[in-house]
Amino acid sequence: MHINDYVQFILFVIVLIAITPPLGRYMAKVFTDQKTWLHKPLGWLEKLTYKFSGINPHEDMSWKTYAAAFMVFHLLAIVVLVAIQMTQAWLPLNPQNLPNVVWHSALNTAVSFITNTNWQGYSGEVTMSYFSQMMGLAVQNFLSAACGIAVAVALIRGISRKNAKAIGNFWVDTARAAIYVLLPICIVFTIVLVGQGVVQTFAPYVEAITLEGVKQIIPLGPAASQIAIKMLGTNGGGFFNANATHPFENPTALSNFLQMLSIFAIGAALTYTYGSMTNQRKHGWIIFGAMLSLFIVFTSLSLTSEYTTNPVFNQSGMMEGKETRFGVFNSVFFSSVTTSASCGAVNAMHSSLSPLSGGVAMVNMMLGEIIFGGVGAGFYGMMLFILLTVFIAGLMVGRTPEYLGKKIEAKEMTMVILAILAPCAMILLGTGISAITPAALSSLANKGPHGFSEMLYAFTSGAANNGSAFAGLSANTQYYNLMLALAMFVGRFAIIIPILAVAGSLAQKKYSPPSSGTFETDTTLFAILLVGVIIIVGALTFLPALSLGPIVEHIMMIKGQTF
Repeated sequence: MHINDYVQFILFVIVLIAITPPLGRYMAKVFTDQKTWLHKPLGWLEKLTYKFSGINPHEDMSWKTYAAAFMVFHLLAIVVLVAIQMTQAWLPLNPQNLPNVVWHSALNTAVSFITNTNWQGYSGEVTMSYFSQMMGLAVQNFLSAACGIAVAVALIRGISRKNAKAIGNFWVDTARAAIYVLLPICIVFTIVLVGQGVVQTFAPYVEAITLEGVKQIIPLGPAASQIAIKMLGTNGGGFFNANATHPFENPTALSNFLQMLSIFAIGAALTYTYGSMTNQRKHGWIIFGAMLSLFIVFTSLSLTSEYTTNPVFNQSGMMEGKETRFGVFNSVFFSSVTTSASCGAVNAMHSSLSPLSGGVAMVNMMLGEIIFGGVGAGFYGMMLFILLTVFIAGLMVGRTPEYLGKKIEAKEMTMVILAILAPCAMILLGTGISAITPAALSSLANKGPHGFSEMLYAFTSGAANNGSAFAGLSANTQYYNLMLALAMFVGRFAIIIPILAVAGSLAQKKYSPPSSGTFETDTTLFAILLVGVIIIVGALTFLPALSLGPIVEHIMMIKGQTF
């Protein structure tokens, strides 16, 4: 690594810490119904949304009503998005006359985008029309991100309210997240990206003649607006097949830095929002610190592995699979950011990373979207481990576990364990079934542990709602489209429904003032214990699977054997 790489790493952390309080404070005002400077220019849009949709913004929902609204909204979104894809040939804004999308790919894509996963088994520029990209995928980029923020806010209300039966209004929370948080930032970010060279046009593709005299079709489209929300909303689906490696999506070093920063921005700020809404700002910073510590440690491990000499080629910092504009550091750093935050955008092929670096990318996702994570999802994913840590600490000292004055009992822990284990089960079961299924094995590009890693990464990415691809796996088949759609669906809703149940249960509880025996959650000791629980749960769950993939591949690489 060069000195510039260290400077960029430090600068990234400094800027992230700096933007967290103002953005977190702003979101706290938005979701506690306080007026902000954007309410005057955008308030009409919020009111129009309620009027057009027939929403009563003053209705307070129980957790069951909130969850039902959440599910109905997403099921309808799947139907609409499938319909758009399967009829795009007859819809406007299709200058390349692209055909309708096959049903199983359309279903996979619909589930992918409504779950904030954005897994793509297709090449965007030869599959999706401008209409499908804008009215289908980009709209869901906004809505899935807004829904994730809404669930996080509902959980915060459940923790902060006392003797309450309601946790807010799903429609209002989603509308405010989209209108006051995502939309204004994306408008500014889109303009910045266009200034950096990201394309934004409705013009048809351009035919060019190369120096060799060969015709080349250069794809265009309204990319900048979708790139802004895909990064800020931690969606990750690329407008073009090469994703953030493509110069029309990510042309400069500055655009690359800003895109990485935008991936973390809202997830990090939600920790401050939580501290503000619960009057526990120090605890909010402890959560932020735990997330940041995990990110720094895992990113350092990934970089160390990538810069260690590969004995097969007797070379370190290999450029295979990486974009020359960004180099080794920015490729590995981006891979760590995007898998930590459940984004899925990539600016390098993760299959080309060193075995341990690729393994770190998997671990980031396997831990459950808790290192800042997807917008909203990172926060409530971390809250699962916080409640588990508090419960374990309470049992260790022989007290009824309490968290911020609320007793944590069997009902809450049942939901917490269900939410933690559901995506883990999908990852391991999906990979295990695929390892013995000919239809799955026929899609592998490699044999041995690397081929196993291709399958393990795919189901990890799907169940963790990340969406990044290891590369090498031909996933646009009926088998993988349906299996990964199931993994993405379970990975989203089998976490959110228990989370809302926990929010509803905590909201009804009485507040117990802290006593001398209360376990403090705003100390460094709690942060260490929290990180320890996360690592232990992750290791116990996934170490055997990782041993069959990246770990054994690393050992064989040391012996000079590749696959």
